[in-house]
Amino acid sequence: MWAIGVSTPDSDRSPANPQTGPHPARAPTPPSSPIFYTNPMEVLYGLHPVEEALKAGRRRFDHVLVAREREDLRLEHLVAALRQAGVPVRQESREQLTVLAKTPAHQGVVALVRAQEFLTIEDLFTPDPRAANPSAPRLLLALDGVEDPQNLGALLRVADGAGVDGVVLTERRSAPLSPVAVKASAGAAEHLRIARVVNLVRALEELKRQNLWIVGLDERGTADYDQFDLTGDCVLVLGREGAGLHDLVRRTCDHLLRIPMAGGVSSLNVSAAGAVVLYEAFRQRRNAAGLQAGALQAAGPASNTRIQKGLKKQKGLGS
Repeated sequence: MWAIGVSTPDSDRSPANPQTGPHPARAPTPPSSPIFYTNPMEVLYGLHPVEEALKAGRRRFDHVLVAREREDLRLEHLVAALRQAGVPVRQESREQLTVLAKTPAHQGVVALVRAQEFLTIEDLFTPDPRAANPSAPRLLLALDGVEDPQNLGALLRVADGAGVDGVVLTERRSAPLSPVAVKASAGAAEHLRIARVVNLVRALEELKRQNLWIVGLDERGTADYDQFDLTGDCVLVLGREGAGLHDLVRRTCDHLLRIPMAGGVSSLNVSAAGAVVLYEAFRQRRNAAGLQAGALQAAGPASNTRIQKGLKKQKGLGS
């Protein structure tokens, strides 16, 4: 029988004790400790979330797994972009990806990335420097305890499409920005500025001091959403599923809007209601910007100042 051992350099051996004889054999080397990430990592899954996270460039990728059973052009393009960015990519079975993602809805792509870093409310006091027009009126979205990750993801997707400048979430009694929410947002969460706050009322008061109007959406509101001027600096506040805005949040709002309903139910799902109002704000802002640009172009440089003074806001916000 062969004995297998590990030789030890002479310099590392303990000298023999002349009274007790040779030094007893050293204890076996314990196995190496497992490797832990110094920064928290999380899972992203789905083609859109992984692709948008790569485009946004805000998160560090550790590695990406793709299902060896899936072969199509769209996946090939994503893999090529990942490798060009220096992200390790390897193939695994679809079952292994399902275990890692904890869902079969991973579309054959699972990424391990650095956890999302949230902003503070102070970070939203100034416009997004990446915005096409940083001097344009600002639109923020605040969510008062939305608990369903699907609703959260849908609202983030709408917010990104409607040009929202930042999103305020609460730390407690609200859905986390989980892989499910990121998947539901189709990756839009990777492009948004998102702040988490402990106290939403206090955060809204701080935004008021930055000259933003706080506009809540509530079935008991006094004004229809499409009859209100949403072209100024404002924060749209949406309440939780079923119960709506908390009382303190409602009282903090400067204005309360409603969506008129013609059927038997009194309100829409929060993600549907948010989409309706956010895109109404987007429509008003786009029309106002187009009207102003057209007027300035037609009048020429000499009349720019006079026309800008003549473009009055609709009665509503800030009136």
